[in-house]
Amino acid sequence: MKKTTAAITAVGGYVPEFVLSNKVLETMVDTNDEWITTRTGIKERRILKEENAGTSFMAIKAAEDLLQKRGLDAAEIDFVLVATATPDLPVASTAAYVASEIGAVNAFAYDLQAACSSFLYGMSTAASYIESGRYKKVLVIGADKMSSIIDYTDRTTCIIFGDGAGAALFEPNEEGLGLQDEYLRSDGIGRQFLKIDAGGSILPASEETVKNKRHYVYQDGKSVFKFAVSNMADVSALIMERNNLTHEDVQWLVPHQANKRIIDATANRMGVDPGKVMINIDRYGNTTSATLPLLLYDYEKQLKKGDNLIFAAFGGGFTWGSIYLKWAYNS
Repeated sequence: MKKTTAAITAVGGYVPEFVLSNKVLETMVDTNDEWITTRTGIKERRILKEENAGTSFMAIKAAEDLLQKRGLDAAEIDFVLVATATPDLPVASTAAYVASEIGAVNAFAYDLQAACSSFLYGMSTAASYIESGRYKKVLVIGADKMSSIIDYTDRTTCIIFGDGAGAALFEPNEEGLGLQDEYLRSDGIGRQFLKIDAGGSILPASEETVKNKRHYVYQDGKSVFKFAVSNMADVSALIMERNNLTHEDVQWLVPHQANKRIIDATANRMGVDPGKVMINIDRYGNTTSATLPLLLYDYEKQLKKGDNLIFAAFGGGFTWGSIYLKWAYNS
């Protein structure tokens, strides 16, 4: 009996129309295009401007794009997972709303929050459900409206983040394709370095917390950079080693788009040629949960059945990890 694996069989994506370039940011905070580009690799990012539109708006668009391209009836989907750090509302599941809006009437749904590692963790969750044999079609959406939690007078964070969404459909595979291995980690030491102070159960929202801007993302950039560089590189090298992969065996590195220098360090540690590294940080910035599926969306036409992909991510908390996946179709 052949082992059932979980393969990605379709992808979709969405980014807002409004472009926030480095040149525009120069008029908003004390920064400049050269400084941003050399330190992050970011030239522009997309910002969701539609009135009363949240993360679900983009998640629905990405899901609909996938369904249309695949010619799939949403009623066939068993489970919808929305990986996000910016849910529409506290308590109420964004995924449940997305599932209803796209017509996934036979699916159950919930959110997963692991900061920038959310989609990577979501891939693992989808694979477990598929491999169990209970579910056949699992839709994982990575979506974040980071502009909703960014202080655009804080030059340390406003230059980094953008909005966007990407989606991937996971289905059973018996050809040996799909998810092969994973190594996921976390360490609560990171809680103090990348966070939002207020709005949670420790410090509920109040007039004072709003006035003191404690509902925006705070990041200790140097500490996060140090941890991200070492940990993303370590897990990516480890997943290659334990699967006996050389740099020649890897067709693509799919790295979280936090910082070009972190991406380069990970590729160097793996010995992967720069031409095999998926990059879109220059156009989108860090879209948090959406970076990995948006890379698949942008590079889909270059992927070939049987390609070896190494995913790597690092996020607040800290959370990080790597996944080895064999691509399952030709576009």
